[in-house]
Amino acid sequence: MTKSELISALNKKLPTLQYMEVESAVNCMLEQMANAMVEGERIEIRDFGSFSTRQRSSRLARNPKTGESVHLPAKTVMHFKPGKQMRDRVDAERNQYEITD
Repeated sequence: MTKSELISALNKKLPTLQYMEVESAVNCMLEQMANAMVEGERIEIRDFGSFSTRQRSSRLARNPKTGESVHLPAKTVMHFKPGKQMRDRVDAERNQYEITD
């Protein structure tokens, strides 16, 4: 789902608000979430999941094309952990469509 699809869906559920108001609210929420992640804060959305940052140490890796060793510097990565309700919902869909690994 794209951001514009999300805004349209919210606008349909909240017909008393103008599209631009819904768009502004979504943009504000995403901006605040991005700022929190930059600051290293953890974001928890109940029944959905949590976003956090983790540190990856530097390491030696291999270029799969050439086999050459490459040094990868340490970096911060984002991590998402789904909540129980979200995991259960996804698992139910997985079972419905017989998705296999």
